[in-house]
Amino acid sequence: MTDALQFLHADWPAPPSVHALATTRAGGVSLGPYASLNLGDHVGDQPQAVARNRALVRASLNLGAEPVWLKQVHGTNVVDAASTEAGAAADGAYTDKKGVTCAVLTADCLPIFICDRRGTEIALLHGGWRGLAAGVVEAGLQRFHAPADELLVWLGPAIGPGRYEVGEDVRRVFLAHDAQAAEAFRPRLAGKWDMDIYRVARQRLVAAGARAIYGGQYCTAAQSSLFFSHRRDGVTGRMASLIWLA
Repeated sequence: MTDALQFLHADWPAPPSVHALATTRAGGVSLGPYASLNLGDHVGDQPQAVARNRALVRASLNLGAEPVWLKQVHGTNVVDAASTEAGAAADGAYTDKKGVTCAVLTADCLPIFICDRRGTEIALLHGGWRGLAAGVVEAGLQRFHAPADELLVWLGPAIGPGRYEVGEDVRRVFLAHDAQAAEAFRPRLAGKWDMDIYRVARQRLVAAGARAIYGGQYCTAAQSSLFFSHRRDGVTGRMASLIWLA
């Protein structure tokens, strides 16, 4: 017997045709550091447990087909989910087709949900610091036919301010792109910095023309009952973010 699955539904004014949510760690069958709704098949969990967890999510959400699971590589490739093969190396997926579910896996990185105001186009991006610095936000926005100022964005659960320590090298990468990025970093001891990944993402989105940006209130590292966190636990599971058109 498993506990009930718990989902965090995107809090944004998306059209009814757009369904967007993130899973929590509750409700699955995985054990130990993966307890209990681990959806990542690359973190050392038992394959049969991951398969069962994914089946539970599909059944609970009445998804007709398997979500398009990617091989995330912290890059900028954003694929067409309707035509790509499962396991494609990419860090984002876009579709304008009904019945196709875009998915990314995270355990501190930032899932970025995007849709147009008409509810005909959607995308989901995996925003780790490397991908954000390389331009995954910009690559995702360019997939849309609608201009950026007609899009809606929801920032899903990620590691929050005060918990994401990075080195000077990471800070320099972002400042080289935009001096305003300095506002997203606070100094720590010994050349370390606290990075606000939500703020960095917002800066990138606004610079690319997006205006309607929501979310950003969770912290995967601090909210241990809700979320897996690689920074907090090391060996751990993965949540899934999912978006599809009804």
